[in-house]
Amino acid sequence: MGGVHPIAATKVKPTLEDFHRNFITHSPFLVMSSANATGDCDATPRGGKPGFVKVIDERTLMLPDIGGNKLFQSFENFESNPKVGLVFMIPGINVTVRVNGRVRRIGGGDVRKLVAEPELSWTDHNSTLIQGMLIDIDEAYFHCPRSFQFADLWNTQTIETNAKLSLKDLLAAPKPADA
Repeated sequence: MGGVHPIAATKVKPTLEDFHRNFITHSPFLVMSSANATGDCDATPRGGKPGFVKVIDERTLMLPDIGGNKLFQSFENFESNPKVGLVFMIPGINVTVRVNGRVRRIGGGDVRKLVAEPELSWTDHNSTLIQGMLIDIDEAYFHCPRSFQFADLWNTQTIETNAKLSLKDLLAAPKPADA
């Protein structure tokens, strides 16, 4: 398939650089991936106001855990396998920042030393701070925009159209034709 692009060959860093820190500070959304000891995987979205993930230092992040579906699948995975992968996104920006590392669970009291309350753009009765994760960083890097361009993900016309759909609409919709 050819050689690795020169930029890609040097982009993986063992610590957060300024670009990574700034991107994470402006990101309101990420996808967190985990797997248990037998390799069963989970990917979960996490969101909040930009900066809800705290950059502690060049090797550590803190991700608060806000009340949700109470399945705790990721935390169950971390019991047997502390490895985590994070993909940070900023709406309208086609690059992402990826961070891989290891999780240490911290209690709500320790999280509250860093965050007084959940930093959310929307709340409900379950929007409470439960616990948190300290992520010891193994590697960090930016990821190119190709997948966002392939999907035309930030197309505002598509976003406006999709915002009018409900889950019921999606369940009733015909399947897309095979190309």
